Amino acid sequence: MLKNWNKLPEYMRTDEVRPYYDLLQRKKLSLFFKRVFDIVVSLIMIILCSPILLIISLLIVKDSKGGVFYRQERVTQYGRVFRIFKFRTMVQNADQIGTQVTVSNDSRITKIGSKLRNCRLDELPQLFNIFLGDSGIIGTTKKNLDFTRVSLA
Repeated sequence: MLKNWNKLPEYMRTDEVRPYYDLLQRKKLSLFFKRVFDIVVSLIMIILCSPILLIISLLIVKDSKGGVFYRQERVTQYGRVFRIFKFRTMVQNADQIGTQVTVSNDSRITKIGSKLRNCRLDELPQLFNIFLGDSGIIGTTKKNLDFTRVSLA
């Protein structure tokens, strides 16, 4: 689960990183149970939230053209790339229409998207990222034990 020190990228094998690596090395069992916790809790939450996920998906489809999910590449602190799941809250191809930064009263935000953003419900699909091991409910995950941290926003 934890990468071998010698297999870490050279820029990470520093005197500053070594104490954290040694600490994680001693907590392998805790990291294993943390990953099991992430899988179980995210799966339960996905099942419990599935009616909400379905309703939101239908509202997005009804509100505007385009897919239900927005997938964006995110880069962890140490350069590992993953694609995050979010509900689409803007018009299709919004990143090609305007800036990458969303401003208040942005015309690209859909009617349902505005409501989802206000309640932070656009973040619910990140449960799939947790289940897949791209992020964790809290702290470090199995796939990014090379000292990268991603948390549910």
